[in-house]
Amino acid sequence: MGNRVLVVDDEKLIVKGLKFSLEQEGFKVDCAYDGEEALQLARNTAYDIILLDIMLPKLSGMEVCQQIREYSNVPIIMLTAKGDDMDKIMGLEYGADDYITKPFNVLEVKARMKAVMRRLDPPKKGNPNLIVSGDIRMERDCKRLHICGKEINVTAKEFDVLELLVTHPDEVYDREKLLRAVWGADFPGDVRTVDVHVRRLREKIEPKASEPKYVCTKWGQGYYYKG
Repeated sequence: MGNRVLVVDDEKLIVKGLKFSLEQEGFKVDCAYDGEEALQLARNTAYDIILLDIMLPKLSGMEVCQQIREYSNVPIIMLTAKGDDMDKIMGLEYGADDYITKPFNVLEVKARMKAVMRRLDPPKKGNPNLIVSGDIRMERDCKRLHICGKEINVTAKEFDVLELLVTHPDEVYDREKLLRAVWGADFPGDVRTVDVHVRRLREKIEPKASEPKYVCTKWGQGYYYKG
């Protein structure tokens, strides 16, 4: 596979186990044990995906995620403590693409990583890379979004949500349907994940988030893109 991953956790046994297992799959693995070290590595290296624990010394995983999002759309999977729903929601708020609850099975970690990275693969032959609709211009292969000629920095998941809606104009997606389409049928999270991403997306792309022009709501039914 050859993809480069950054594993960040202050529990060295967890890092050691993940590093060994991922290297067996062909990943190139870098490791960090605190937030400052993670941020320095993320700034200096082009990673394909980051596994980021929330509870870290020096800088929390939330702070690291927030700062990375200021300059990069690299997929980030947060590692959260069991039952900490607020951590999961806050992780999504800060720009994480997914989360995995500790204790976890390494097979689940690898499956979730591959699922996220598949969505970043270049489109298959014959599938157009460029989406243009009104003010919106989307480049599928590199997940770049321009609106009215201005590049908007969105996460991979936010891009996927918008891409689905833009390519199906005026079709209403309820939260459960959006969750299945973007996160997959086996995603263990709930519909709050969709609400968080739609809210963050609106804050980035709408001239006025409270009066959306692109990602609209049909009350009692779901979300749609006004074509």
